Amino acid sequence: MKLSGSLFNLLLVLKVRADNCCNINPLQARDSVDANANMEGNIDTLCQSLNISATDTQTIKNKFGAVSSSKHSLDVACAVAEFAVGKEQVIAPTNKTVVGENWSLACVAEPHCIIQPRDAQEMSKTIKIIKYMNIKFAIRSGGHSPNPGWSSVGDAGILIDLQRLNQISLSEDKKVASLGPGGRWGEVIDTLDAQGATIVGGRSPIVGVGGLILGGGLFHVSGEFGLAADNVKNFEIVLSDGTITDANSEQNTDLFWALKGGGPNFGIVTRFDLYTVPVRAVWYYVLAYSPDQASEVIDTFVKFQKEGGSTDVKSTVGLVMGLDTIVALLVYGAPQEFPSAFQPFYDLQPSQVVVPPTVGTFTSLNEVFRALATVDPLRHDYRGTSVRIDAQLDKDVYAFWRERAVAVREATGANQTFAIQPIPANIAAQGIAKGGNPMGIPQEDHQWWTTLVDWKDAKDDELVRSVSIETTEQWKKLGKPRNLYLEYIYSNDASRDQNPLASYGAKNVKKLKEISLIYDEVQLFQRLQNSGFLLSKA
Repeated sequence: MKLSGSLFNLLLVLKVRADNCCNINPLQARDSVDANANMEGNIDTLCQSLNISATDTQTIKNKFGAVSSSKHSLDVACAVAEFAVGKEQVIAPTNKTVVGENWSLACVAEPHCIIQPRDAQEMSKTIKIIKYMNIKFAIRSGGHSPNPGWSSVGDAGILIDLQRLNQISLSEDKKVASLGPGGRWGEVIDTLDAQGATIVGGRSPIVGVGGLILGGGLFHVSGEFGLAADNVKNFEIVLSDGTITDANSEQNTDLFWALKGGGPNFGIVTRFDLYTVPVRAVWYYVLAYSPDQASEVIDTFVKFQKEGGSTDVKSTVGLVMGLDTIVALLVYGAPQEFPSAFQPFYDLQPSQVVVPPTVGTFTSLNEVFRALATVDPLRHDYRGTSVRIDAQLDKDVYAFWRERAVAVREATGANQTFAIQPIPANIAAQGIAKGGNPMGIPQEDHQWWTTLVDWKDAKDDELVRSVSIETTEQWKKLGKPRNLYLEYIYSNDASRDQNPLASYGAKNVKKLKEISLIYDEVQLFQRLQNSGFLLSKA
């Protein structure tokens, strides 16, 4: 069934949707990089550390001589990378296809060069080059973040593109799947499904593996099994000094805890080993409603959360309220037709059945998303907040949002959605039971609100984004007096000016900063990483 692009956008928001003591002060952090030595052109030391031959080292020195400027440092770094990891893995910014792979046009930037490591060893060499030359960098897994600079960098830096680290393998007993950070969740889910395995991953097929897991990772069966990060058995990671190590429940246990939602603050993960979950066939049903049904839809959604959704952890509903259409995606983590948990929705007449009741797999559910996909290049944004479950609050904020979103669409053509994700208490409980994580998710049934915003022109950025900014302020303004507002922001839904790490709680942030100083003594990922939800800003 083919639907309009706007309906795809409504569904796509079900994405995923990457002080001292511990105050991290980038100016005071210990740094083994001797910038003055670099300026004197000591390329030999760097090349020797990368096992580059004397002949190739001399070639580099003959071409560049002494390093005399920041731009010169970048030229040298890109050239050294060609010898260290291979010319095929170093891409020029003139390759517009690779440069432009970021999902949002607001995030497209031309780096000085792009390095595409194929394994942990090549990643180690890449990090050593960046550290030695003391240059800015960005990391791109799938490039799905809409936040400028999170997975892109301009000519003053190097982009580490993980797309060649896209391996997918399954253990012989089918209990553990190993994934590269540069894979896309659609391919991952489909590949494992063909081998009879399922993992907790990403709901949108186009989202990258690495960023989603490091930010948490909400999936269709998270109500039963927790977030993707909670189901990681082991992280293979390259640290700021180029060391390749593992973090798991027995080795580097503090780092293991930190990586489960702590973002890009500790190193670059080159492999995720995830436990599979005992789910094969699932049931799903996609319904559409008209905007004049909004009040009834919210009542129905809240009734679901307070009744079946709070007790049956296999059930979940993604509610995406657009300007022209409201969509509810019902998913049940077992092949049970018309589960009773969704009874409130059976009692509400939809304006359209988008996808009929189906017993399928996550592969077939992925096909629903792919069939609705639009390839139009646009600017995008998200935003997130959390509240307790309350129909009147939802209605009040929805009315506030809709009035402004309609006006902005008339002025700019921007499309916006108002999406609510049910977060049962078992998600936090699963995280605790599986060793804990730093995210500080409220241990109660609640909701994560988010939005997907699409528009064309950069000149409209401020006006378009004002709707979601004012809406999050309204959630707080109305929710706090009613004891419904929660000081928590899910990292993978957060916008560029939000601070999700701070919402993890002061104790967890302090611990994360302590761990960062242990595994990244020179604070490379705080000083030189272009941007992101960094601990230095938390």
